[in-house]
Amino acid sequence: MRHTKTMTRRFTGAAALALAAILTACESDEPTMAPPPIGSTPTPTPTPTPTTGTLDVSRCLSQVVFADGTTVQNLVIPDVLTIDPALPAGFPNGRKLADPVIDVTLAAIFLDIDAPGQSAATLAQIPLNPSANDVALPSGFPFLAPPQGSPPIAATTGTQFNFRTDADSAYERVDRMGFPAVSTALVPSGSKLAYNDGGPVQDASGQYAAGIVATLTALTEALRDDLTGAGLNICAD
Repeated sequence: MRHTKTMTRRFTGAAALALAAILTACESDEPTMAPPPIGSTPTPTPTPTPTTGTLDVSRCLSQVVFADGTTVQNLVIPDVLTIDPALPAGFPNGRKLADPVIDVTLAAIFLDIDAPGQSAATLAQIPLNPSANDVALPSGFPFLAPPQGSPPIAATTGTQFNFRTDADSAYERVDRMGFPAVSTALVPSGSKLAYNDGGPVQDASGQYAAGIVATLTALTEALRDDLTGAGLNICAD
């Protein structure tokens, strides 16, 4: 009986200690972890493998937009809006007043315009922008709709205008807008001043090509999820 009573006392004491440990763990907000076995080396937490990979936008720049083989790169570099009378009129061959130039430009530099159901005008077909000018444009000269409201001066003759006759050196270029969105969206911020002071000669020499490619790559990576989520096919690989 003494042996039985001793074992009972020992079991009771061990159970009390275990219960106290459980209660202490429950009262604490800190998670409890079992210590590693004596003599073992703790397994270090694995470091997540960083996700790397850069999109290649060269196929975007090499997309052919005209039957004569003109590519997106030919249109963007040099930054000049050209007109070829042998090709259909309308942006990017010239520019009509109602042409959705920004939508067409963005579609050409981001989307695979050869994918089924896509073209350089794909973004313009998404109903986000007005479908037409709020006042109908005339079919003849001056092609602009009449002003709305009550203009303060009804200009009927050239005598109401004061044309400047200063030499070109008296003016300073603040922006270069040959081809829409190139200077605004594709030229890096650190190069904009030099770019605006430059011209087609510098463009053709490739002076700004690397910066344009880098900016286009960063923009494509940032917008990839949005474009693919909208069911569009991007041109970058």
